[in-house]
Amino acid sequence: MAQERHDRPKHDKADSAQEDTPLPIVEVPRVFTRIDRTIARFIDPLGNLLVDIFHYMALFAIGAATVSAAIYEFTLIFNKGHATVADLLLLFIYLEIGAMVGIYFRTSRMPVRFLVYVAITALTRLLIGEVGRLEAAHGKAADFSQLAWIAVSAFILSLALLLLRYGSARFPTPPSDYQSQLRVGRFAARQRRRPEDHE
Repeated sequence: MAQERHDRPKHDKADSAQEDTPLPIVEVPRVFTRIDRTIARFIDPLGNLLVDIFHYMALFAIGAATVSAAIYEFTLIFNKGHATVADLLLLFIYLEIGAMVGIYFRTSRMPVRFLVYVAITALTRLLIGEVGRLEAAHGKAADFSQLAWIAVSAFILSLALLLLRYGSARFPTPPSDYQSQLRVGRFAARQRRRPEDHE
């Protein structure tokens, strides 16, 4: 028993010595690194090109649909002979959607604030229609709950817009898209280099 007790620490020391020995470092041949760089130099521009083509096609499609919808609304207004406040607010919605397309085209970023603008304008248009419906009812079985819900929703969206403007002013995000930086012209004279090219 005493001999076994004396032998155990020796085995423990041998096991710890084996655990402390570092594993051998396997070096990757440089030919694989060169192949990876070559493939990346061809694949990266191709991927960026395909993404840009998709963005441009989608933006032009949305812009064309917005213009056609606005033209159709103009023809309806001309056929009626007059424009109501709801018609004008609908035209403003088309204008805001066109502004969103323009901002996304220049910066490749989705302007969330303009979505809130569109929602507030749509709620205002709905609110005006609800007020007109209540006026037509002449107080007979008038239900003001719908009116209150629309007003509360517009107020909540206004608060969200205020928070978005405060957040964008207080915590501005640097431009992350290289193409948007080139369109702005800040880094037009610089060439983007891969980190591996410095080796």
